[in-house]
Amino acid sequence: MAMVKERSPKDFAIDAFLYVVLTGLALACVLPFIHVVAVSLSSRPAVDAQQVGLWPVGFNLDNYEKLIGNLQFLRSFAISVLRVVVGVIVSLVLVVLTAYPLSKDHIRMPGRTAYKICLLIGLLFSGGLIPTFLALRSLGMIDTFWVLIAPVALQIFFVIVMLNFFRGVPRELEEAAAIDGASDFQILLKVYLPLSKPALATVSLFVAVMHWNSWFDGAVFINDSTRWPLQTYLYSQVVTNPGSMIDATQFQNLTPQGQVASLIVVAAVPILMLYPFLQRYFTTGMVVGSVKE
Repeated sequence: MAMVKERSPKDFAIDAFLYVVLTGLALACVLPFIHVVAVSLSSRPAVDAQQVGLWPVGFNLDNYEKLIGNLQFLRSFAISVLRVVVGVIVSLVLVVLTAYPLSKDHIRMPGRTAYKICLLIGLLFSGGLIPTFLALRSLGMIDTFWVLIAPVALQIFFVIVMLNFFRGVPRELEEAAAIDGASDFQILLKVYLPLSKPALATVSLFVAVMHWNSWFDGAVFINDSTRWPLQTYLYSQVVTNPGSMIDATQFQNLTPQGQVASLIVVAAVPILMLYPFLQRYFTTGMVVGSVKE
């Protein structure tokens, strides 16, 4: 019977040090966001006097009421939501359909090595901004919704993640399904995908965060501000025109800092709400107990 090693004072000291470091890093990430929330809920005199810390001073909702009534904000928010939904679906379909055949090393596939070399080159090198812009313009995608989706629809890194995940699925499950008469597509849908929920959830979360936080492509490839995604609109307000949303005649507590803070909070909350729904899949076992050798 294995003996349980008793923990030494050195082990407790190391654990305490790690907890202190991790707590400090967590606070360094959370406290600035709490301050932004407090600024968005504080009164104009308190914000102007820089009296707001981690708690609102002169609590009010003027910044959010003004934001909700901003048609440009609502339009950009809807575009970002649609972009995330469509972008995740398109990326998952392309990633799975690319990774699944490449993971079948036991099946002869002409050109498999050439495909992998092309994927590796695409992972390490890119064409650059100007060639990308010229290519998209020649395809007529500038100032369209699909210019936000197509250039990043197939991420090589996610293909590698899914490829290695598919390789870890026991071949006995595939062989059993094939004996029962399942086609390759049915095997993918009924065997591989149900067992790949952790990988699919991880890829979905990464793609969703990438699309939601992306602002550069909207600023470069979309000239019409009414078609900007939320982060591009946020960038325009924070960097180029921080006071454009202020209307002191209607709302007494509006400030440029409060409006920008409320916009940051609203832009951050949806993606923060997505994490709890996908977090449980990260530690889920892949095929625990599926096959007995």
